[in-house]
Amino acid sequence: MPSTTDFKRGYKIEIDNTPFEIVEFQHVKPGKGGAFVRTKLRNMLTGKVVDNTFRSGEKVDKPDVETRDMQFLYREADGYVFMDMTTYEQLTVTQDQAGDMGGYLKDGMEIKVVLYRQLPITLDLPTSVELTVSETDPGAKGDTVSNVTKPATMETGLVVNVPLFINEGDTIKVDTRSGDYLSRV
Repeated sequence: MPSTTDFKRGYKIEIDNTPFEIVEFQHVKPGKGGAFVRTKLRNMLTGKVVDNTFRSGEKVDKPDVETRDMQFLYREADGYVFMDMTTYEQLTVTQDQAGDMGGYLKDGMEIKVVLYRQLPITLDLPTSVELTVSETDPGAKGDTVSNVTKPATMETGLVVNVPLFINEGDTIKVDTRSGDYLSRV
């Protein structure tokens, strides 16, 4: 059973049958009294961040969290269908579980799906994806002021602000953490 001495960023623990991921932690040793560990924890089911304090050396539970390599197959009305790369089982991730990450999913894309007690809770996307621009306004000639952007709709329906020189049909690289344009491919 892990204890507070094992804490590090990204470490997963379970409190009251809820999985949490450690966002920040700080070991504090006051001059009087026992040492303790101050943490910020992200609820893996809701995404909410909470503060919690543990006594130094306190035992914590490890959640039944598993990450599987899966391939995105297609969109459904209620979510996204994935196929496990080893067992070929299909799994549906709801739009609530995927959140904003659904806009980065292309057919055939291989990603990691995080499961808690065999149920999907979130997606682990790569830091950037390549998407094709399906609709955008043409850049007006002479608009050369730096850092001027325009909205562009990607093949997945995601809207990204791109520089004026990007046209329909161009493939661009998009940061999945912030949704920002990175470069033209």
